[in-house]
Amino acid sequence: MKRLLALSKGASDLPSQGEATSFDVLNVHSEPNRQSASFLQIAVGEKFDVIAHRVLPRTGLPKRQLIPPKLKPEVKKKGKKEPKSILPPPPPPVPPGPPPDWVALSKERSRVPEENLPPVARDDWTLVRTHNGQSGWVLSSRIYMGIPDEVAQYAEGHRITSYFQIGKVEDEGEQKPIWLWTTSTGLGEDHDFDGYRVFTWSTRRHRYETAYIQRRERGFFPVLARPGEFSVCLEREDGVRVRKQFTLLGNAVRLVGEKPCETPSDEDSEDIAADDAAHIAIHAPAAKPGFAETWKTRIKGLFGR
Repeated sequence: MKRLLALSKGASDLPSQGEATSFDVLNVHSEPNRQSASFLQIAVGEKFDVIAHRVLPRTGLPKRQLIPPKLKPEVKKKGKKEPKSILPPPPPPVPPGPPPDWVALSKERSRVPEENLPPVARDDWTLVRTHNGQSGWVLSSRIYMGIPDEVAQYAEGHRITSYFQIGKVEDEGEQKPIWLWTTSTGLGEDHDFDGYRVFTWSTRRHRYETAYIQRRERGFFPVLARPGEFSVCLEREDGVRVRKQFTLLGNAVRLVGEKPCETPSDEDSEDIAADDAAHIAIHAPAAKPGFAETWKTRIKGLFGR
């Protein structure tokens, strides 16, 4: 219960990456592990916020000792005192020599090549937050992002991982949203998205058209967006992560800046990433700001508010 409360508290102020839903009853787990407790069920069609994404190997759930064991006091056994011997003990025997083939035995045994090992099964998990503030982990394959179908039809077989409304266009008295989305080629990727795209409404053709698109990227959450501007965290070829900031000028998208991406520290990673394949807990030391407070401060700094 303490881990569940800490998970909900840590995820309460994290930026949403869009609303999602499920076509079937969805089990919410306390940890990103199939064997972890399912403490909540989301009804069919109920909407919830997507917060984070993790891919972890499918392993068993380790047993946790809830109650620390009591230390048993050492009891000294009373035994008979052996009489002191006057004669010294006999000398130890001479140790045996090494075997004749000790050189061959010392060589490293042949290992099975990694390419011959069976692949490790991995699960794709999403951290979600319900409207009543409860947070937990669900299988990413069970959820669908709630972006309208008139935009989702352009996904071209890719999986939509996040979406945002960053503006509006008026067409014959009707307000049409301008959408930003991120997509991934499939489940099980070690990053959160590999492309992002901005859709604007064409008043001449009365349909959505692409205003900006980038593919073959390595992107990571959170994507930060508000009316008229957005930023994405991308990993360059040298492994350095940078946050690119864009602004919306009418129907045009312009790159306005670039700065180092805020990579969570080790303490922050413990808040929202698993220490191993089956353990997750969001918490922070009292002397340092937590994951949510740190990201909230960084988000305000990016937009100057």
